[in-house]
Amino acid sequence: MPSQTTTPYDIVASYRRLLSEDPDLTQPVAAIESLILGLANTPATTVSETLDLVSTLTAQLKAGIPNSISLSAGTDLFQQYLITNLQRPSARGDFDQIRSHLVQNGRLFVERAKAARADIAGYGRHFIRDGNTVLTNGGSRVVGALLRNAAESGNGRGRGTIRFRVIYVGSPSGCGKSASDNETAANIAALRERDIPVAEIPPTAIAYCMDTVTSCFVGAEGVVENGGIVSRLGTYQMAVLAKAAGKPFYVVSESHKFVRLYPLGQRDLGIDQRVVEFKTGKGVVVESARGQTDGEGGDSLVVGESKVDYTPPSFINGIITEVGVLLPSAVSEELIKIWF
Repeated sequence: MPSQTTTPYDIVASYRRLLSEDPDLTQPVAAIESLILGLANTPATTVSETLDLVSTLTAQLKAGIPNSISLSAGTDLFQQYLITNLQRPSARGDFDQIRSHLVQNGRLFVERAKAARADIAGYGRHFIRDGNTVLTNGGSRVVGALLRNAAESGNGRGRGTIRFRVIYVGSPSGCGKSASDNETAANIAALRERDIPVAEIPPTAIAYCMDTVTSCFVGAEGVVENGGIVSRLGTYQMAVLAKAAGKPFYVVSESHKFVRLYPLGQRDLGIDQRVVEFKTGKGVVVESARGQTDGEGGDSLVVGESKVDYTPPSFINGIITEVGVLLPSAVSEELIKIWF
């Protein structure tokens, strides 16, 4: 009888499938779910084997996704959760039972992380008052939830008593339709359905309309150790313009996006984006952000809507999370609570 071969678990494919099946899933949560599926489907009989398995799967996932900043927050958090629980005295005994308990608790964490968006919207709606004009760069599910919550506040029929306006910054013309654009379109339609006036502008018009703006709200792919954020390309430019105009700039993010990264500038994100490419008439890249030549990078190159920039904490007035509203300086304290 021929021996049956077991197909090895493909964490990158699992991660991509989870994101495509559930549009509301954030990248860190999808990464955690992928690791949980890997734990459930791959045999490991000891604590050491389990930790080694999670470490290997994490490395495979980070290597397979060009922009791994956001998902790193989830994988690091899950690894710390495992280490903390497996080192407890109660972890001694039947390992299969312990492993099953860890997987169940991991799934409970995922459910709580998904529910964080509603709590954030509850905190954030108080920053929007009657007559305000809000500027956002779109594509963020949690910012969309906050704005819808503010639009519905004070009225159980979906139309609240607070009247405000929203300006959405769209993608540059000629970039094509992306998943972020679809999310933006859905948020705009939901707000207009609730009688909230919404305008759409290109990125080149941010400075022009800044004098009419009351406050800015943006999402984040990752909130780094010093309280700065990594977010979609163009967020830094909006923050600089808001600071120059004296407008408050708020970040709306789940706490599971807090990531152990300390960039000092745009070149310290650890990913290859090539936002700036120098070419000659022959089309050869003379120099890129990392000094690479044309043809290097391959699958590790970040393209399209996945490109991000870093906004320093000095431009951020507050970070609205499910645990409350934090100053940028408080992010390091929250990370210390998680890791130590």
